[in-house]
This record gives sequence, C-alpha cells and structure tokens, in this order.
Amino acid sequence: MTLPESHSLPFSNLKTNIQTGLIKIPQFQRDFVWTKQKSAKLLDSIVKGYPIGTFILWKTKESLRAIRNIGGDKLPDTPKGDFIQYVLDGQQRLTSLYASIEGLSVEKKHGTDDFSEIYIDLRASKEDDIVITDISDKTSTSVIKIKDLINRGITFFSTYPQSLHKKIEDYKHQISSYSFSCITLNGAPIEVATEVFTRINVSGKPLSVFEIMVAKTFDKNRDFDLAEKFDELILRLKDVGYDTLSDATVLQTVSVILSRTKECKKKEILKLNKKKVIDAWDDVIEAIEKTVDYFRSFYRIPVSKLLPYNALIIPFAYFFYHHKDKPTGDKQKYLEDFFWRCSLTGRYSSSLEGKVAQDIKKMDSILKNSRPKYDSPVDESPDFIQTNGSFSAGRSFIKAILCIYAYKQPKSFIDNSLVNISNDWLKKANSKNYHHFFPKAYLKKIKEDNFYINHILNITLVDDFLNKKVIGAKKPSVYMKDFDKKNDNLEKTMKSHLINIGRDGIWDDDYDTFFVNRAKAVSRELKKRIIPDEIDKKGQKEFDSDFEESELST
Repeated sequence: MTLPESHSLPFSNLKTNIQTGLIKIPQFQRDFVWTKQKSAKLLDSIVKGYPIGTFILWKTKESLRAIRNIGGDKLPDTPKGDFIQYVLDGQQRLTSLYASIEGLSVEKKHGTDDFSEIYIDLRASKEDDIVITDISDKTSTSVIKIKDLINRGITFFSTYPQSLHKKIEDYKHQISSYSFSCITLNGAPIEVATEVFTRINVSGKPLSVFEIMVAKTFDKNRDFDLAEKFDELILRLKDVGYDTLSDATVLQTVSVILSRTKECKKKEILKLNKKKVIDAWDDVIEAIEKTVDYFRSFYRIPVSKLLPYNALIIPFAYFFYHHKDKPTGDKQKYLEDFFWRCSLTGRYSSSLEGKVAQDIKKMDSILKNSRPKYDSPVDESPDFIQTNGSFSAGRSFIKAILCIYAYKQPKSFIDNSLVNISNDWLKKANSKNYHHFFPKAYLKKIKEDNFYINHILNITLVDDFLNKKVIGAKKPSVYMKDFDKKNDNLEKTMKSHLINIGRDGIWDDDYDTFFVNRAKAVSRELKKRIIPDEIDKKGQKEFDSDFEESELST
C-alpha cells in the first residue's frame, strides 16, 4: 500500500468520474440526509470560492457492495479493469453537489426532495446568499436553476436580460472551474479503508463487523451479497420462530468454523478469506438451521426469545457442521449437559468470545464421543432455584427455567389446548405469555414479599385466551374453580405447568406449599438434563455467592 495522496480534482473530472461509474458510495456509508437548504449553503460556498473540506477516496479494484447510486441517479457499473474510487468521507457533500447540478429528485425516509429547485440569485450581492431555495419573492428572470446554469448554453441564457449575461457566465465558470481537495488511499486493504472511515466518523455510529464483512465479501460474479444472504436466512428462520438471531452471531459462527484459531474475535472475523466464506456459506447456514431444528425438536424450545443465549447457536452449529447426523447415545447426553450448564451458570454473560473459544474445544471432545471437562459448578437444587429465581426475562437462569416450562408443552387452563408461545409476546417481562399463577394483586394484599411475588416459580406460560383481567386479584382457589368447570382435563393441564393441583396448595391458597413444591418439580426436571460432576460438589459455595451478581449484570 502506498501512502495517502493529496491532490485536486477539477469539477469536470469529478462529474465525469461519477457519471462513468468510477466514483461510488460503498454500502457501509449512511443514508443521504442533507436538506436542499444545507446543500444550497454548500453551493453558495463554491460559488464564492470558499473551501468546502476534503473528499477522502479509496482507490481499489475490489468490488464492494455499492447499492446506492449517487443522488438516486442510475449510474453505470465501473468499467471492467478500472479502479473504483469509493467515497470514505464527503458523501453528503458529493451527493448534494451532484443532485443539485443534475436536478435530481432524491428519495429519503420522510419523502422526496427535488434538488432541481436550487437557484442562483442573479440580483444578490456577494454579502448575501447567492444560492437559494426560496424564490417566492423573486422574478423568473432574476434566478436561474443550478442545473440549468451548468448544463444549458447560450441559447437558454439569452432569455435573461442582457445585463445579467456576464453574471451568469461568471457563476457558471466559478462552479465549473472549482477544484476539489481530495485525499486518495491507493490500494489499501479493506480493513484499513473501513478503519479510516470509522475514525473519520467519530461522532457517528462506528461500523459494525457485519457492515465491514458485507463490503469485504461482496462478489458480483458469484452473486454473493452477505447482507442479502443474512436477510434470506432470517426470513426462513421467521417461519420457525427463530428470527431474533443476530448478524453478529452468524458471523461468529462462520469464524469458529473457518478461522485457523477457531475463535470469533473481531480480528479473526476480519481476517476471514472472502473465497472461503463464500465457498462455505451454504454449509454453515445448513449447520445453523440444523441447530435451530435441534433446539426446537429435542429441547422443545419453540422460539428464539426463550434461548438463554443466542450465542448457544455458535458451538452447536460448529458441532453440526462437523456432524451431519442427529447425535445419539453419549453425544446426545454430552450436548444436553453442555447446553444446561451454559444456561444455568450464566456462562455467556461476560467474556463471550473467550468462552466460546473454550467451548469449541468442548465440542471437539463431544465430536470424539468424549465428555468435556468443566471448571464451573452447576446447582439445580430446589434451594438454589428459590434463592436465585427473581424473575427477569433477560436472565439466562430464568430463561433456562422458562425453557423447562416450554419443554413440558404447557396447555391452556381453559381447554387443555397447546399454548402458543410467540417471539413477539416475549419481548417484555409483562408479556402475554407470562402469567403469575398466584396473582400479584392477591399476593400484595396478603403482604407477600415482592421477591417471592415476582419469582420464576410463580410464572406460568399461557396464551392470550387466558383473560388475566378477569382473574385480577382472585385467589387461585376461586379462579381455578372457574377453569375446572370449563376444562375436564384440568389436572392433566396443570401437570404440563409442573403444578400438581391436588397437593400444591392450590385449593387452600397456600403459596408457601405451592412455592416449595414447584421448586422441587423444576429441580427434578433440571437434574434429568445434567450429568453429575465432582466439581458441582466442590465449587458450590463459591458459586452460590457469585452467581446472582454475575447474572444480574447481564
């Protein structure tokens, strides 16, 4: 890479380079947001010969995703073999200038701006604004559109008073002869170009790794566009309720599979070879989809919002990339043990990248049919659940227990039909899917402590047909009698919620009995999924004291 080159770019060359496809705006640039009024100020500075700042261009033969044509104008592709100059700094100025001289209508989020309506005030003095947008108090022969000034000739100008002809010529010459200050990065790698862009835009949102990789991996000949490929994946996952998967998780999965170090740090992702990413993409996506299918079918986690961590996709997709069939026998048990240990210990609440790297090694052990070693204890006892069950829909420990509830395929209190669990409903702690079995209003009335009121053991997964407003502050013994009349299978229904209606204190409104018995029921379910380990006994006290703080900081 050569050093950045400072140079001047005449107006005519700038315009020609845009119109022939030699200057492009890369996909990672933000939307064009300048108003006509702000653009008029820019043109006014040019007309008066003032500096307007420096354009920073990246000159390369790399073909990046440049989805936006400048100012909305349909511009040609860069000629084959030519260098492309991507705009790293100056997009707003460049787009304003080009849209004004071409008289373009630019589509924006909040409507369309007609940039043909930017004018030179031929009667203005040098102290006034010469370039304006409001001509309500002007005559038609005292103003001229910028686009006409630049693109029309003597025949058109003759329609103006003779006394203004010299001004028209002077203004046209001032714009046409203006030299723009430029700095060009010649042949810099994309990592350098995007870093320059990020540093220039310190006041704006920095580029994400995904945005950089979209630019880096774009390949027109192979019809590969990472942004489009990701959108296609999310569209498919939406059909099965797993559309909250992030672009970061997908890239981290690609990285642990393809990188030499099997890590998912930013620097490892940015090192990924474009050809290898494109070659492996379909297989990586197949591994992700197999993971989703496994979570939905074997663990019965119906939607991604219930996943304790989306990052659990990464090690499991790594496993399925290398293991094409469904795991059985010991592999199945080892995977299940790994899933619940991660979920119950708050493993990915901090230092995600380092822990994923460690867990890829665990997956390598499982692939060899060998149980991984763990250095963190897990506690699935009733006491631990009671002590650490403060309900917060974002905590992995709470989500793990919600996954247990979902595994039991909870039935509707009303008619024993399967409860519909939705990502849309699970976005907030007061979701339509969450119901306090002992109503909050009732427990507050009997002076129950808030910690025990809003506890995971008091939460059931229900659907929208359960009219919580009707239940209100009623005791369970009262509102459950209503359901008993409607639902002939109420006892069976409640077992799907890990509630034994006969012995859990429901008819006596005994919250203490309910609370203790449900803790035991949840604990039994968790114990089925964890392979006992010596570390669980040795490290329990330390784990108990550190756990809550770690989880609540997630």
